[in-house]
Amino acid sequence: MRVIVCGAGQVGSTIARHLAIEGIDVTVIDSSPEQARRVDESYDVRGMVGHASHPEVLERAGAQDADMLIAVTRSDEVNMVACQVAYSLFNVSRRIARIRHSGYLERKRHSLYASDQMPIDVIISPELEVANGIERRLRTPGAFDTVPLAEGRVQLLGIHCNSAACSLIGHPLNELKALLPDASLVVLALVRNGQAFVPHGHDRIERGDDVYVVTDTRQADRIMRFFGHEEEVARRVIIVGGGNVGLNLARRLARSAPATSIRMIEHSRERAEFISQELGESAIVLHGDALERETLIEANVQDAETVIAVTNDDETNIFASVLAKREGCARAITLVNKSSYEALLPTLGIDTVVAPNTITISSILRHVRHRSVSALYTLREDFGEVIEATAQPGSRLVGGSIREVGVPEGMLIGAVVRDDRVIIPTSSTAIEVGDRVIAVVTYRALRKAEALLAGVSRGEP
Repeated sequence: MRVIVCGAGQVGSTIARHLAIEGIDVTVIDSSPEQARRVDESYDVRGMVGHASHPEVLERAGAQDADMLIAVTRSDEVNMVACQVAYSLFNVSRRIARIRHSGYLERKRHSLYASDQMPIDVIISPELEVANGIERRLRTPGAFDTVPLAEGRVQLLGIHCNSAACSLIGHPLNELKALLPDASLVVLALVRNGQAFVPHGHDRIERGDDVYVVTDTRQADRIMRFFGHEEEVARRVIIVGGGNVGLNLARRLARSAPATSIRMIEHSRERAEFISQELGESAIVLHGDALERETLIEANVQDAETVIAVTNDDETNIFASVLAKREGCARAITLVNKSSYEALLPTLGIDTVVAPNTITISSILRHVRHRSVSALYTLREDFGEVIEATAQPGSRLVGGSIREVGVPEGMLIGAVVRDDRVIIPTSSTAIEVGDRVIAVVTYRALRKAEALLAGVSRGEP
């Protein structure tokens, strides 16, 4: 498989690294010589200098032999034109573009991306996906991460085990069933001291661990209580930052939770006036600096249950969250792009970190994986993914029980969805053709896992 990645920023370079590790032939194009050189020297990929939408540049990158083009430059227009050129001149069969401008994303304009117009197969919109992700976290306030799978029947939950009320601390995982009879959950991954691993039955949960579990969605609240979390859904929310993420989030909350009191702080007067007109009576928009105590007090931060900081500046988001909690706000959800801040944030009292690049990368990788994979979520860039895949005819996975088929080390099946039924599997569970299998897979085990699930070689479509 041959892939051209347009843009060597954090998202483009991370995508290139993932694909190269899997043995895929990757060429990365960037207009910056420094960026192109960095990706060429850092990963097993080819870095090229040039404008990704120019036909001669795509030709030099091997577009005539490419199977896929992933356009993630900083410019929507470059990404769109690159897809058009790849399709019209080089017949590249699969084209993915990151698009940010809201005008391009309105539903009434989706016909723009038809094959006879601007032929883009998959549109990735980071701002919309981040807003959706934050809204999901607000619905499950004790979880720092939550992802619906299998059309909402299964929930992936990321949970901090930092409370003495967590019933599982000190117990091995193989005692789960005795501690919580009739529970539908599997612990897929543990993160301890910044290191993630797929646990075995004898592993114990320690205080301070982050735990990723999958469960039947109907039992999510019960599972959260079991892990010591009984936080109530926020009814008073402050959004810091009125950019595309903040505006989309406020719109979604106004629709899905109209009883929620929404206050937004925006630094730009012009933008604040625009947002106020857009949101009408569904939110109160304040013009001011969220790093000033007076502005936070004016927004009634002391009575708010959750502050959500989503400006374009990581440092502003972090410090606004810290200041809001110091003034009495119960919970902080903070957008942070720089992964180097990750270890620092829990010590500052930040409850939930949202990483836009991770969300974007997950969205793109889902379309690169084998056709059987219908959903994918990157847990950590250095660890692995939770995937939802359909068991295919001829797959080794449907050849017997899970114990008999030999699931590779680094893969753990957490749930099986058969028709409308959620099955929490044991080693004796047999997978059937058409079952949706939800599993964690480390990157070291990825190729073996794909072969097991699909029953075909990596090169097949």
